[in-house]
Amino acid sequence: MLDYNPLHCLPSSEELPDSDDTPVDNELQDLIPGLLKAMLALLWSERWDWFFGVDMGVYYDPDKPAIIPDGFLSLGVKRFIDEDLRLSYVLWSENKLPILILEVVSQIHRGEYSTKKEFYAKELGILYYVVYNPRRRKNPPLEVYRLVNGEYELQPGNPVWLPEINLGIGRERGIYQGIAREWLYWYDEGGQRLLTPEERIIEAEERASYEEQRRVEAEQKARMLVEKLKALGVDPESLG
Repeated sequence: MLDYNPLHCLPSSEELPDSDDTPVDNELQDLIPGLLKAMLALLWSERWDWFFGVDMGVYYDPDKPAIIPDGFLSLGVKRFIDEDLRLSYVLWSENKLPILILEVVSQIHRGEYSTKKEFYAKELGILYYVVYNPRRRKNPPLEVYRLVNGEYELQPGNPVWLPEINLGIGRERGIYQGIAREWLYWYDEGGQRLLTPEERIIEAEERASYEEQRRVEAEQKARMLVEKLKALGVDPESLG
């Protein structure tokens, strides 16, 4: 009897394009999820069970085109497939839905608060849906929704704690790639913002500079003590 598995007939990520080649109309659509991904790469450097996609095609149905969120996080999947990395994210191969999807609203709204939101809730069942609109003034620029009984419920606060991810997500002003503005960051359970890769480098350099300064000061004090002892007619080596 023929052992037939329909999954074997479906295309893999190698055959499916990574995006629809539609250019982003706002640089923040790449930079904001890129920063979150870079932070995770340091925070979870010892973990191999996660993947964060940026502007990557997510294929959920072999008969339909991919969806392409600005960013998405999946847990319980391989971080790397092979040295060529993922070309796209194919649900029938990964067997894991993204746990979080991020949309950065550009100059032209593309259904982030309506059709996309409903699709992620009703069709895919994504646990967390995050929308960031830096141009918003009357309402909060960052909204984090959690799926509850098939409906998205807006989560209060900034940052918002995500227990299933064991991180919080929020917004505040900072500097990334030399650009001073409001960014999205990961936070710990106490609400403390976690450092970006750039900030970690600066912190390490400042610590090294401080330690070098302490070493130089200690050597200067030792030389001054030796000179004082010699002025008093005391041989410093005799004190050893």
